[in-house]
Amino acid sequence: MDRNTLFRELHNGPEILVMPNPWDPGSAKMLAHCGFKALATSSAGFAWSRGLQDGEVGFEAMIAHCREMAAAVTIPVSGDLEKGKGDSPDSAAETIFAADAAGLSGCSIEDHTGDPQNPIFDFSLAVERVAAAAEAARALKHDFLFTARAENFLWNRLDLDDTIRRLQAFEKAGADVLYAPGISNIEHVRQICASVSKPVNVLASSPNFTVASLADAGVRRISLGSRLSSAALSSLDRAAREILEHGTFGFMSDVMSSARISEALSGRRG
Repeated sequence: MDRNTLFRELHNGPEILVMPNPWDPGSAKMLAHCGFKALATSSAGFAWSRGLQDGEVGFEAMIAHCREMAAAVTIPVSGDLEKGKGDSPDSAAETIFAADAAGLSGCSIEDHTGDPQNPIFDFSLAVERVAAAAEAARALKHDFLFTARAENFLWNRLDLDDTIRRLQAFEKAGADVLYAPGISNIEHVRQICASVSKPVNVLASSPNFTVASLADAGVRRISLGSRLSSAALSSLDRAAREILEHGTFGFMSDVMSSARISEALSGRRG
């Protein structure tokens, strides 16, 4: 089974799919070595690795990153492509073609405009963009899983009714997976899952979430967004502060050995 077909199958299997978000080929290989069955890129994690803020990476640079990530592992990789190549429905379709050419097994496109003053696309335009992307995905020669994202809760538009309305419209427009990042209330998650029939992805945005509780709420896929990137940078920050403020190297007692890292990056299992 090719990995694009496998990616869709993972959304329909008996177990919830936990899909972490590496930020470079090394972290992708590490996570694949751990046993995860699919990965997704992180727009924020990649931007931070380049010394940029989330949203500051251009589309072509993001696609080049996705190509590198897909080539690093043999498991499916989905691309976090933010709003895509541009604002229009045609640009949403072009985003799908570019993602497929990069070797991705799927990608997400969001209804965030990139403009903090007007952060969410008008409802009708958002739906038109999803419809164009879904049509492009169906036109490909092989399977490709398209995720449509409703970004209200990430931009302080805490309107669950509008978020559900958008996800339902995205489903009707042909999206394969539905995703509203920023939801931290398990009952809201449950309402979203009950309101649509396509697989729902949830961001692990609350430490109170568990894989079991999200599965019970009806979630089919969990992603971590920038959380692993944040964890890695937090560990770096703690180690650096220990050295500078205390002159000690205690952090070394809790790090992987070079041998284990080399084993993971080579794909060997001990």
